[in-house]
Amino acid sequence: MLNINYREAKAEIEQLRRTIDHHNHRYYTLDAPEVSDSEYDELVRRLLKLEADYPDLVTAESPTQRVGATPDNAFVSVRHRTRMLSLSNAFSLEDLENFLKRVSRELSGEKIEFVCELKMDGLAVSLTYEKGRFVRGATRGDGKTGEDITANLKTIRSLPLKLNISDVPPVFEVRGEVFLSKDQFLRINKERAAAEKSLFANPRNAAAGSLRQLDPKVTDRRRLQIYLFALGYIEGRSFKTHGDILEFLRGVGFPVNAKIRKVGSMDEAYRYCLDWQKQRDELPYEIDGIVIKVNDLDQQRRLGATAKAPRWSIAYKFPAEQRTTLVKDIVVSVGRTGALTPTAVLEPVRLSGSLISMATLHNEDEIQRKDIRIGDTVIVQKAGDVIPEVVAPVASKRDGSEKLFIMPKVCPVCGGKVERLKGEAIARCINIACPAQIFAGIVHFGSRGAMDIEGLGPSTVKSLLEAEAIKDISDLYYLKFADIKEKVPHFQDKAAGNLLSAIEASKKRPLSRLIFALGIRHVGARTAEVLADRFLSVKGLAAASYDELADIMEVGPVIAQSVISFFSEDNNQRIISRLRLAGLEMTAKKEQREASKFNGKSFVLTGKLTTLTRHQAEEKIKALGGRVSSTVSRNTDFVIAGEKAGGKLKKAKELKVPVLSEDEFIRLSAQSR
Repeated sequence: MLNINYREAKAEIEQLRRTIDHHNHRYYTLDAPEVSDSEYDELVRRLLKLEADYPDLVTAESPTQRVGATPDNAFVSVRHRTRMLSLSNAFSLEDLENFLKRVSRELSGEKIEFVCELKMDGLAVSLTYEKGRFVRGATRGDGKTGEDITANLKTIRSLPLKLNISDVPPVFEVRGEVFLSKDQFLRINKERAAAEKSLFANPRNAAAGSLRQLDPKVTDRRRLQIYLFALGYIEGRSFKTHGDILEFLRGVGFPVNAKIRKVGSMDEAYRYCLDWQKQRDELPYEIDGIVIKVNDLDQQRRLGATAKAPRWSIAYKFPAEQRTTLVKDIVVSVGRTGALTPTAVLEPVRLSGSLISMATLHNEDEIQRKDIRIGDTVIVQKAGDVIPEVVAPVASKRDGSEKLFIMPKVCPVCGGKVERLKGEAIARCINIACPAQIFAGIVHFGSRGAMDIEGLGPSTVKSLLEAEAIKDISDLYYLKFADIKEKVPHFQDKAAGNLLSAIEASKKRPLSRLIFALGIRHVGARTAEVLADRFLSVKGLAAASYDELADIMEVGPVIAQSVISFFSEDNNQRIISRLRLAGLEMTAKKEQREASKFNGKSFVLTGKLTTLTRHQAEEKIKALGGRVSSTVSRNTDFVIAGEKAGGKLKKAKELKVPVLSEDEFIRLSAQSR
């Protein structure tokens, strides 16, 4: 604990929160940071430490609370105070001209000003503030009712949790657009590609998927942004123009797009649209058009709205840029987990400012659905103006020489068995000795959550593979000091010795870590623990039938089939045999767990714990043979309720699931040792 009294801690915590909020605003809203990342991180670490020592000083609007507990597995419905309408679209300048003429006609003789805004390619949300504090955020939904995504919205650093305003309105509701920058979109898709996950088609889909994550920690890693563009409801305050509303929002600390312009004529509105249609590629985020609004709020009220859209606003949509080119070939690449991905090799074509020569075709089903053939003339575009994609073939240009694509039945890299599981769109090579998978597979095997072999990072693995000192994970345990020095001479003696010591120490890792380290498709760290507890050995797991696996609550049919496929591969069995001969831990140690009252029991944690951290409680449960779940169901054995427990506690009582206080849990866990 820090050597500081309560009063001093409170004062420092309040100052740290103000400072961190200031830097968040400078970095995420103004794009003008005043401190380095490391300085900012140090401020956050200091605040976390103080709040850990003085938990009663933690408040909902603290910057540390942006990523909170995992929400329930179903989003609660939220009714908007005023409807969130959609916008009518103008797909050409003629459509836009007709809208502007209609507005001029209905407001005949009046001076009309318009506000032009970039149409962010994201997801519209509604935010409710009470007494200046952010209390609830929701999706648009059907316009009347959306889904509560408050926990995920709190992860957006530019969104203030407490407003900088003295005479704060009691309640008000604002509207905004959540989006993903181009850089973050590319980073996320790069990470997903490396993990053999399907790619997001565009930043809008990525932003929408991020906001509907069950775990806010996942949303936080996506680095979403937001711009506010409208006021839905407010008490005790009135405005004359839409521009006044935007100034109010900007003044109290909300991020408002700096590109918004007020124009006084139809000609100026046209020019704004055409200028940004040309300049859109220069922006750090995606836009798909321009929103034009009548500025005067009284004029807006008189123009009114249809059942779906306001009659005082319209969205001018930019035309998508497309080109035609030739599919010269369709090649198949093999990723880290064995996923076979078909890619079109194109006659190079310039599209949206860059030269395109390759385009992903995703999977076999997608090729068949679009009927794309080798030799086809095809229409290509950039999905979300970022990822090159084949839209469709130009069938009228076929001459009969085109060839149908057939997914290979064996791995194009190693010749191993290719399998496509029921319900999946991706075919995979299931041979973990496949050269295309070996590098990342060995890195995963030695990672901290798996066998935790210190020093076996990507650069070391690359060196060992290139020198042919190893060929698969089992070779690690047969490495000799002389072999390393001979084949990888740039290795220092100390580094080589440390690596061999770390490899030797990893032989004693528990069975669950070994199962996870093997890289079986769909088997994560938690599933590996379940399988280790159930089958007690690698031999027992390898001999398990499909029905035995599928009947386990946390396994199911998809993982069951993946485990069966893994152990049916001869090369995988060979590697496991070598690991066994090398002395790795192949059986579970159950002595302590068999005597524990927690053995096999399912726990759900809810509310704020005061004596233990959430992580400490989870580790204690796992150490005694229990398992931790995020949702309450009839299969839950105990709910541990801390302070301010909410919906999960209520559900536990409805289902008559036993509820333990934190003290009761600590006492029971001590008795179970």
